[in-house]
Amino acid sequence: MVSNEQRRKQLAREKYVRQQQRREAARRKSQRRLAVISAAIAVVLVAGAVAAAAGAFSGGDDTKDSSAESAPPTPEQSKEPKLTVDKKAAYTMRLETNRGDVSIAMDASKTPRTTNSFKHLADKKFFDGTKCHRLTTEGIRVLQCGDPKGTGEGGPGYNIPDENLKALGKPGKKGTVTYPAGTVAMANTGEPDSGGSQFFLVYEDSELPPSYTPFGKMDDAGLKAVKAVAKAGVSGGGADGAPKKAVTIEKATVEKD
Repeated sequence: MVSNEQRRKQLAREKYVRQQQRREAARRKSQRRLAVISAAIAVVLVAGAVAAAAGAFSGGDDTKDSSAESAPPTPEQSKEPKLTVDKKAAYTMRLETNRGDVSIAMDASKTPRTTNSFKHLADKKFFDGTKCHRLTTEGIRVLQCGDPKGTGEGGPGYNIPDENLKALGKPGKKGTVTYPAGTVAMANTGEPDSGGSQFFLVYEDSELPPSYTPFGKMDDAGLKAVKAVAKAGVSGGGADGAPKKAVTIEKATVEKD
């Protein structure tokens, strides 16, 4: 017969096991979240850069807010869209945001499949009403957008290959290259060819591994608008998280020049 004390200990053990299981599940979910550059943070730390950047873009922060839930539903598909852009042409992606318009020049001859994917998604209004969910202000300086969920987990349901990775030159001793201010590049999970719809806007020169497709260049007005958002800082303080000045992409279009 089991005594009350034995039963109490058994229940305590079971409770502890359940807690550990929940923590492990949460940890795994966090690791799966789509982020800009978990690998880049390791490089930043090894290089002796700002320690506060640790964890930035690791997906551990949940930056979702209720306004992101009100965005219109966006269609997902399992396959990359058929290539329909003119591979010899230049295109412009225009982001109309509540913080000002951002025009991004894209060269389909260098990044045909990335350009094609953005045109496909913009034509389907995939980005309309979405939040730029993450701002980083130390170590690397970028604003991340393109997630319809506003959490860092969302995407179009398909992946596109990396392109144009040698455009920024040969990596230095730290294994990084400079992504100049104004560059627009693809976010990914840290694995090759894992880009989806998320991208980041570089507002100050940032050292990163050459693993993120640089596919566009912001115009001066767009760069100024992003810098103004960055100057206001991160909501709640710190160096990584939702921008204090919330940024909503009200409308996105991609047109051939």
